[in-house]
Amino acid sequence: MTKVLIVDDSALVRQLLSEILNAAPGITVAGTASDPYVAREKIKQLNPDVLTLDVEMPRMDGVTFLSNLMRLRPMPVVMISSLTEQGADITLQALELGAVDFVPKPKLDVSSGLKEYAEEIVEKVRFAATARVQAIRRKRTTPVQLTVKEKHTADAVIKSGGRQHFRTTDRIIGIGASTGGTEAIKEVIGALPPDMPGIVISQHIPEAFSKPFAARVDRQSQLTVMEAQDGQQVLPGHVYIAPGNRHLVVERDGARYICRLNDGPLVNRHKPSVDVMFRSLAMNAGPNAIAIMLTGMGDDGAAGMGEMKEAGASTVAQDEKTSVVWGMPGEAVKRGFAEQILPLGKIADHLQNIAFK
Repeated sequence: MTKVLIVDDSALVRQLLSEILNAAPGITVAGTASDPYVAREKIKQLNPDVLTLDVEMPRMDGVTFLSNLMRLRPMPVVMISSLTEQGADITLQALELGAVDFVPKPKLDVSSGLKEYAEEIVEKVRFAATARVQAIRRKRTTPVQLTVKEKHTADAVIKSGGRQHFRTTDRIIGIGASTGGTEAIKEVIGALPPDMPGIVISQHIPEAFSKPFAARVDRQSQLTVMEAQDGQQVLPGHVYIAPGNRHLVVERDGARYICRLNDGPLVNRHKPSVDVMFRSLAMNAGPNAIAIMLTGMGDDGAAGMGEMKEAGASTVAQDEKTSVVWGMPGEAVKRGFAEQILPLGKIADHLQNIAFK
């Protein structure tokens, strides 16, 4: 049984989260706290497995409390965040400090909104209980897109078909990630030189978070990192991160690679979907592409990596030990689609070795 401690200054949110989590099999709410000072004592008393933590609270904000917690008593934390630009920036700070994931708090009707997010809340708490969490010196983490009951495949956006064959030898790198991915992406991109081939990224993340996330990665990289725009040419030395509410598709225009944004249905419960991006790379880049699957829950991207491997692309999955959640890369490995299985710290070097062959 997973024991959860809910930390939120809103009595309504504490009540709603308690109802949602207590109704889920295998989860029990061990207690609640209205601020970090109360939470500190209840952590000692109750020894919870997972903490849900509000970003904005009186007396001590959630990020300050999280920083102290991850230094003194590392444990899985799921942040409860507002879907605003300020909320996005604070939440990304929390992920840098070691929070496993976050749930976006509805901006308007909190009561009905949180009930709609019940499936996501339960899923993220369950995965948080199994996540690898370390002290503040080891950074990891990330976000995820909202879930729905219906699960589409990449066929809903791009029909599988014949591949285009061009004489160009320009390389292109595709990276997919979910839970734990924001920090994993920063580590990989931050270790790459400025002359790398163009890179496209699909990270499960809400709309309000993708642009601030791209800006954070850009500040820590020699590459130029941005949120992808429709019609942009994929240039060497540049990184294009899918917007949080669009699929990122790579197309060919003569000898050039072009970013296309697609507003089709959620695929594997996500938009952007890694499967969609990987399929487009298989069809339009084939052996000139490289697929990287980083930490994340679920199986989005596994089938697409298989299509890329079949098209002649190089494929790499992050190993289990360094993944916050070994869902997406683990599924790619299980299906035999990953040619290389590497710890996070070695992926950048491997990319440099194969990108210029």
